[in-house]
Amino acid sequence: MESAPEFSLVRGDFFFRLQRRLGLIPATGLGLARRALFWSLFSWLPIAVWAALFGPGIAGAGEPLMAHFAIHARLLLAVPLLILAEAGAHKRSTRLLPAFVESGAVPPSALARLQAVVAATSRLRDATLPGIVVLGIVAAITTTSQIVSQVHEIEWAAPARSGGLGFGAYWYLYVGRSVFLVMLFVWIWRLVVLGVLLRRIAKLDLALVPTHPDRTGGLALLEQVPAAFAPVVLALGVVVAARWIHDAIYHQLAIGSIRVPMIAFVVITVVLFLLPLGAFIGPLARAKRRALHDYGVLVARHGRLVHQRWIEGKPTHDDLLDAPEIGPVADTAAIYQAVRAMRPVPVTAAAILPLALAAALPMIAVLSVYMPIKEILAKLLKAVV
Repeated sequence: MESAPEFSLVRGDFFFRLQRRLGLIPATGLGLARRALFWSLFSWLPIAVWAALFGPGIAGAGEPLMAHFAIHARLLLAVPLLILAEAGAHKRSTRLLPAFVESGAVPPSALARLQAVVAATSRLRDATLPGIVVLGIVAAITTTSQIVSQVHEIEWAAPARSGGLGFGAYWYLYVGRSVFLVMLFVWIWRLVVLGVLLRRIAKLDLALVPTHPDRTGGLALLEQVPAAFAPVVLALGVVVAARWIHDAIYHQLAIGSIRVPMIAFVVITVVLFLLPLGAFIGPLARAKRRALHDYGVLVARHGRLVHQRWIEGKPTHDDLLDAPEIGPVADTAAIYQAVRAMRPVPVTAAAILPLALAAALPMIAVLSVYMPIKEILAKLLKAVV
């Protein structure tokens, strides 16, 4: 029997190959630690050195570099998180296809088509054009004068004596921020690739089990996939939260004005990174409809035979009543109820929780500016209990 193919969401794409040529990724492994350290210091250290030696300073009166938390959140927290997230994405994505095969969701008859799906999706992942598009989008953002002129985070780099921006500001605008944006858009592209892969798998002749206790036809193996994106959600959250914390401390930002955006951030990010699982809505819905009919017929037939034998006292010559896998009336009813409980979307609490926590934790940090953590936890506990 053919072995299950493997697919990595991160190995082989344009930026992976580029970093390998730069010597940042070894021949084996992902080189996560060295890349996280290199890109973080490469993007942040020149800014800090210039501010300390030639600029208005790292700390001091007004709004110095240290006061602009979003700069440090992007370059010292988000950039490493976006790189380190590759470990979980690689691990989970390489285990995904073998799990489909081992669970029987992809039967042996569909293995050849699965191999073709993996080959086509690998070509999509490794294409050069998406990398060029990402670079083009980032270049357009960093060179748009309106965007550059409205960046509040570079005001510290405009010494009063010169009235113009210094080297630190330009490095942040055109290098540091670009590093962050490239990595962010790369993850958006990976989310698209994952969606394409799952969509193509969903079109295979899957062997779904409507009576499976996981209530998703045996596709509970998918619940670990969204967790691969939790560090990406956390990276986004710390950047957004850092900007709000700065505005709260230095610009009297009221919590009431960001309550809706905070909730929207959590909801939108969770939904966005769960979208690839939506590829299985169609197959699950069709499997449930067929199963409701088939098992409904089976339960009805079983019930009529029971009535005929034990109520009407008539002899029956049907092996269905003696089938050990069917059992008594209570068991047949339980089988039918299991089919009715089947969900048309393979989204479980285990899939939602990592994303929701990653999105909510930075928002709790924002709330801590307005009220102590102890009070926040007390309010949350009160709401739950």
